[in-house]
Amino acid sequence: MKIEGTLTDEAILGELGGRLAQRRLELELSQESLAREAGVSKRTVERVEAGASTQMSSMIRVMRVLGLLERLEALIPETGPRPMELLKLKGKARKRASSRKKPTGEQPWTWSEES
Repeated sequence: MKIEGTLTDEAILGELGGRLAQRRLELELSQESLAREAGVSKRTVERVEAGASTQMSSMIRVMRVLGLLERLEALIPETGPRPMELLKLKGKARKRASSRKKPTGEQPWTWSEES
């Protein structure tokens, strides 16, 4: 299954869990040995592979043992400021997100008076 924006969170977690389980089997690791090497409980490995939510630190530990940690770089690549932003910021790094501006000339949305 291809992971895309139309899938539910549960479907994505299930797909990721299945892929991690497949990788574990390719490496000929049992859930127990993966858990021991990752420093997590066997139940945590079972939950990850079943697509249940888990702590990010547990996921990182499991991915490290499975040799997948480096792939996180492709998942969320480091970004730098855009050239125009560099000019605006005069070499400083952004620390806050700006608020979204309302489009000019449009009335703010309100509830209809009809019920």
